[in-house]
Amino acid sequence: MKALIVAGTASGVGKTTVTLALLAALRERGLRVQPFKGGPDFIDPGHHEAVCGVASRTLDAWMLPAEENRRIFWRAALGRDVAVVEGMMGLFDGVEGASEAGSSAALAKMLGLPVVLVVDAGGAVRSAAAVVRGFRDFDPALRLAGVVFNRVGGAAHLADLTAAAAPLGVPLLGGLPWEPSATVPERHLGLVIADETMWTREGVGRLAALARDHLDLARLLAESEVREPARLPPEPPALPARVRVAIARDAAFSFYYRDNLDRLAAAGAELVGWSPLADAGLPAGTRLLYLGGGYPEVHAPRLAANAAARAAVREFAAAGGAIYAECGGLMYLTERLRTLDGTSHPMCGVLPLAVRMESRLAALGYVEVGIALGDGPRLSARGHEFRHSTLEAEPAAGLETAYEVRDARGGPVRREGYRRGGTLASYVHLHFGSCPELPERLLAWAAR
Repeated sequence: MKALIVAGTASGVGKTTVTLALLAALRERGLRVQPFKGGPDFIDPGHHEAVCGVASRTLDAWMLPAEENRRIFWRAALGRDVAVVEGMMGLFDGVEGASEAGSSAALAKMLGLPVVLVVDAGGAVRSAAAVVRGFRDFDPALRLAGVVFNRVGGAAHLADLTAAAAPLGVPLLGGLPWEPSATVPERHLGLVIADETMWTREGVGRLAALARDHLDLARLLAESEVREPARLPPEPPALPARVRVAIARDAAFSFYYRDNLDRLAAAGAELVGWSPLADAGLPAGTRLLYLGGGYPEVHAPRLAANAAARAAVREFAAAGGAIYAECGGLMYLTERLRTLDGTSHPMCGVLPLAVRMESRLAALGYVEVGIALGDGPRLSARGHEFRHSTLEAEPAAGLETAYEVRDARGGPVRREGYRRGGTLASYVHLHFGSCPELPERLLAWAAR
């Protein structure tokens, strides 16, 4: 089959634009396309799905073991014509400068995928060729399927770029011009979510035209042949649904790994959607409420105005219901959320905490977490933090913590994972693929 990873020379060079244009153009050709996102990102997969109509899966060379990455990739890719993985940051950027750990390069080698390198050519000609040469030679174990120049100034600029890079022997797949209508707006945690961009048929058509008119798609496909595995890693057996789990899904809460939800369902969860923005009571029979991350700060006035939903969550927790919350979900469970304009918005009041938004990043990076949850041994899972909010004050002395958190570089352990009754809330986004026992343990905890 055909498969490739779209990687960049750095963050911000246009990987997402190139990926979305490829997904739209390949689908326009009648090909069955399977998108993936490399690295801890919840927003780009939503855009992938909006453009090509297929759920995008997350891969990660640090959070997930190699076997789990292969399982996720091949389970989704088999039966499709083309698999397109959008990488993270620069091709060789990962956890640290001394190794490739967690990088798109490590993921490409782990899965045996060729790399399409995106180079920002704005304001450069021969210098762009020098960049291509450096990336070609930095790691000979990588297979470069080709180069896409982005932000090309016109036909003459592209001709000069081609003349400069042609002697390097790397397939040149074309160059995309600067096209504002194909650019996804950004905010403090990255791009706006797909539901807010409203990818219309015309918008997807413009993306497809961008790749169709400016890239050599036939050569890209020819350079992207990969060998399918003789056998797949075994899939864990699915259990019958036994615990109803309400998933907060709306414009304020949308940060979920697709595989986290799949693993919960396989462990016996009946997943039901619920909107803290629009709904009042929780779905009948809910035993576990899963509050993922998102943009609660953007929608704080509406969350505060829906007093019925906040009361329902507070009453559910007081009655012994189980709640698992990550980042934005934690923020929703606190007593108040202070936005950048200084306004304090009431939240659910399940946890004796208050949060405030910061104008700069408050935390960013991979973490390893030791988890004490219910019966059985302590679990070990991996995840990441990416946030602009902090606690307004240190937690009260009596607030229990269930997490021991250490960053990917092996820094000092800190306590987190705030627990009160059946509620467990943390700033950490965990990937359940790093700890297959966690979904079943969560459901058993909720069932009790």
